[in-house]
Amino acid sequence: MLSLTDVWPLFGLEIRTPRLVLRLVRDEDLPGLIEAALAGIHDPAVMPFSTPWTDQPREQLIRETARHLWTQRAGATPSSWTLNLAILLDGAPIGLQDIGARDFAVTRTVGSGSWLTQAQQGKGLGIEMRAGMLQFAFDHLDAQVAVSDAAVWNGASLGVSRRLGYRDNGLQRFIGRPGELVESQGLRLHRDEFVRPDWTAEVTGLDAARSALLGEPSAD
Repeated sequence: MLSLTDVWPLFGLEIRTPRLVLRLVRDEDLPGLIEAALAGIHDPAVMPFSTPWTDQPREQLIRETARHLWTQRAGATPSSWTLNLAILLDGAPIGLQDIGARDFAVTRTVGSGSWLTQAQQGKGLGIEMRAGMLQFAFDHLDAQVAVSDAAVWNGASLGVSRRLGYRDNGLQRFIGRPGELVESQGLRLHRDEFVRPDWTAEVTGLDAARSALLGEPSAD
């Protein structure tokens, strides 16, 4: 009988750090993940996301979050993919780390974004999950560059990036909430400048996912 990973190999991908498991969001993760978002991610007075999705009414946020994750999961091809990785602490979803690329075979560049439920912030988990994702990108996908961005007022997010070696890479402006101008700090990290933690992430299930991410056949 076929397994879930036979049907969609990316479901077999896991990144393990000292405290966390990062894996492609599964349908059974959705209730806990959305509850973590509803519990609060940021001060409502400010908006850290370029798309203000956390401003949505409760029922709309629930439905649209699921729709967004399903759409990105189904749309992954070697030329354009985004992996939305649930962050599991003791088996429970507490946030999300994404990693994505376009034309990765040529650019060898990945972008990322993330969030953590407020109750788990300030414990070093943001650095841990990003460091795990970067090890996956640099050491297992052979990425050369990682990029990210954060609002200029978002010191916590910028602090995570800079501690891992990202350098400032220009400013951008966009509209966040209706009529609200946001200035965003671009960030860029070359693999040789990655400030590595004193642990190594354990990555499993990559070989079966190579055809989805890199257009390479599985060794199986």
